[in-house]
Amino acid sequence: MGHTPYGYRIENGCAVINEDEAAKIRKLYENYLAGMAQSKAAIEAGIETYHSSAKRLMQNRHYLGDDFYPAIIDQETFDKAESIRLERAGKLGRLNLLKSSKPIEVPTHFRFAEADEEYEDPRLQAEYLYSLIESEAI
Repeated sequence: MGHTPYGYRIENGCAVINEDEAAKIRKLYENYLAGMAQSKAAIEAGIETYHSSAKRLMQNRHYLGDDFYPAIIDQETFDKAESIRLERAGKLGRLNLLKSSKPIEVPTHFRFAEADEEYEDPRLQAEYLYSLIESEAI
């Protein structure tokens, strides 16, 4: 098993809720749903952390309960917090979604000037012919 999430402790090989920390997690969600920023909600809940760490705490699905961890919060609270997070991130342009862009049109029709010279060296002849490309044909 890896790192034990904040709010739990391991006793006799089983995860049990650390009530002091679990109360802080519940308060974190409560503060966030009341309109606070993630870092501010965490600090007010008694969790000294940065914005990104508070975000990771709030996205931890173990708090919903699973085969190993007992539930600390309910699904509705988790979903509501995630919905608010996505809404706020969208308003701030932080969803990192790919922006639709026009496909690049590569020119495929060109016009050449009249060739006046001819070289014996194929490399020089190719350079000369490429230099005669004037523009895209209309």
